[in-house]
Amino acid sequence: MGRYVIAGRVKMYCEEHGEGEPLLFMHGGGATVEAYSRLVRELADRYRVILPEQRGHGRTADADGPFSYDVMAQDTIAFMKAAGMRSAHFVGHSDGAIVGMLVAMSRPDLVKKFVSIGGNFDVDGYTEEELAFIHTASPEKLRQNPSFANVVETYRQVTPDGPEHFPIVYEKLIRMWRKEPKISPQNLSRIVAPTLVMAGDRDIITLEHTIELFRAIPRARLCILPNSSHFVPIQEPRLVARAILDFLAHAR
Repeated sequence: MGRYVIAGRVKMYCEEHGEGEPLLFMHGGGATVEAYSRLVRELADRYRVILPEQRGHGRTADADGPFSYDVMAQDTIAFMKAAGMRSAHFVGHSDGAIVGMLVAMSRPDLVKKFVSIGGNFDVDGYTEEELAFIHTASPEKLRQNPSFANVVETYRQVTPDGPEHFPIVYEKLIRMWRKEPKISPQNLSRIVAPTLVMAGDRDIITLEHTIELFRAIPRARLCILPNSSHFVPIQEPRLVARAILDFLAHAR
């Protein structure tokens, strides 16, 4: 079921599926809720899965100013307050994982358990190939990239800003990806929630960086999925759901 929540100055679209403890799922950069439908079905058998769309994503209109992970984290906190959520399990993919890190660091009372999928805490965590792609990217190149094509087309179909807004919002994303995140390992040590750090073995985040993330968070577990890319929650939803559900059920 979809609805809008007034989160500060942003009217955020969200969907809810299932019943039980709240699980807040945060999408990747440029993505909409549709991208994770198969994974959500697996998780909604045991949890009340809530999927907000960040500013400039999906059915949530863009807002003035550049994108930043700090702003998205504040939007997420405001969303939880407006939706009456005192706390929740957090699952974030890619950009959503970075937002989850920032919320878990600044508001530990809101995060019960945290799952980071394909998350990086520093721009330097990208592979050389991905860094080269980001620094030469443009909205049109993203539209033509097979990994982004479906996501881009869905955005163009559902955004309240109209399909012509596509270059503006994707230029904001590209500028953010070139400079952020910049989170120190010392700040990551402030995350007190039990955490699962998950990534594909062929992720656009280096394995070394993923291991550094795992080691920086005190109560973290590590899960590297074989033969998997950065888009593993979309491509292998059952495998990812099995790991998430096991972690949420047993982590202490």
